[in-house]
Amino acid sequence: MTYETTDTTLMPTAEIVDGPGPAFMSASTLIGNDVYNLQDEDLGDVKELMLDMRTGKVTYAVLSFGGFLGMGEKLFAVPWAALTLDTENKRFTLNVSKERLESAPGFDSDNWPNMANPEWASGIHSYYGTTSGPY
Repeated sequence: MTYETTDTTLMPTAEIVDGPGPAFMSASTLIGNDVYNLQDEDLGDVKELMLDMRTGKVTYAVLSFGGFLGMGEKLFAVPWAALTLDTENKRFTLNVSKERLESAPGFDSDNWPNMANPEWASGIHSYYGTTSGPY
């Protein structure tokens, strides 16, 4: 499923502003989208979007990788700034190798990290080569 097939709020005349895709999209259209790296390897899919409630901005995409039917999957909080919407292939790209993602700080669905913790956020942004907000 992609934003083009699920987002009923998109208008054919939606402007593209500062990047690929329309200027505004519903979160539900992005959840479930595939994530690939620049080597065209499947890295998983977007499981959740995390909002900073102080700013109203998306700060992380939670990426699921591995497992089968949700069992044994590993979750990764990837800084939103590390993802690029690939409108041509209808997916996101993340500039990391599959091996680097496999060794990234991750968590399981029963043990989410405290994403408001500045030390945790600093480590995640450092790992993916992004800077922490404001966005």
